[in-house]
Amino acid sequence: MKRKVLLIYTGGTIGMEKDYTTGSLVPFDFSTIFKRIPEMNLLECEVSVHPFENPVDSSDMGPQEWRMIAEWIHKNYNAFDGFLILHGTDTMSYTASALSFMLKNLGKPVILTGSQLPIGDLRTDAKENLLTSLYYASLYENDEAVIKEVAVYFEYKLLRGNRSLKYSAEFFDAYQSPNYPILGQSGVHLNIEKDLLWKPKGEFELDLYLNEKVIFYRIFPGMNFESLLEFKTPEAIVLQVFGSGTIFNNEKTQNILQELRNRGIEIVVISQCVSGGISFGKYSNSNIFTKIGAISGKDMTAEAAITKVMHILNNPKYDKSFSELFSENISGEVTEDF
Repeated sequence: MKRKVLLIYTGGTIGMEKDYTTGSLVPFDFSTIFKRIPEMNLLECEVSVHPFENPVDSSDMGPQEWRMIAEWIHKNYNAFDGFLILHGTDTMSYTASALSFMLKNLGKPVILTGSQLPIGDLRTDAKENLLTSLYYASLYENDEAVIKEVAVYFEYKLLRGNRSLKYSAEFFDAYQSPNYPILGQSGVHLNIEKDLLWKPKGEFELDLYLNEKVIFYRIFPGMNFESLLEFKTPEAIVLQVFGSGTIFNNEKTQNILQELRNRGIEIVVISQCVSGGISFGKYSNSNIFTKIGAISGKDMTAEAAITKVMHILNNPKYDKSFSELFSENISGEVTEDF
């Protein structure tokens, strides 16, 4: 029996072609994808295509589009064995991270992929990314899905979605998972590391809650730190600091952070370093965060930390405090004993 995969095209380079009159990239009719990539007809899965009515550039993707994707997966969950989302590369890690929190306890694969070059380009990476992603989205053993989480496939590597980040705008090998091993790799054989895969803890459930009153703030030497107090509406701030958790060691910094906490604003601290993460107390300049009750983001990516905060912040479906929830490993986004 062939497995059924729903392919959701949201937009992005992978669905573009060059207009040789203007030299610009324009979307093509995605219903013609089987003619453009006839190899899709040779796969051992049935593919149904659901394109966005109006394809969205990845820089325009946000909570509204994340909810649309999550709702469509939920609506079609019982009709398909796996899901493939074609997405622009610039914000794909944000979408993957958000979906990992909204689609709770997945029992089926949700794979995201895109490309650096359009499908029609002679040197495109789109075909391999698309075809291998379909393989992973339809991978079953003993009538059970092998992958039960949101993952990103790009340039021969399968990555946990909420551990991925885009690090190159130029190379085909554009994505990394710096703090978690890759889940699988394609070469002559298509491999998967089953021991590294996420295991659901209950029944599949949809939770579309996202709180958009979140600020992301990166510190730098010599900055006017008082500008943080000028934000009037945030309910949480994701603060990206130096190294393993250091910030300016002075009374003004502590007073500003304490004032934010007095306003009821949650503060989550993540590192500017791509690899590694936050360790309060390692250096004295990180002790300030313990004093004011900030929360360590440990080794989470910025994309995962931001979308996790959006999802759990005052979410009525949770009965734990924000700090308790953020410290939990909800869907494999953080190393628990970091």
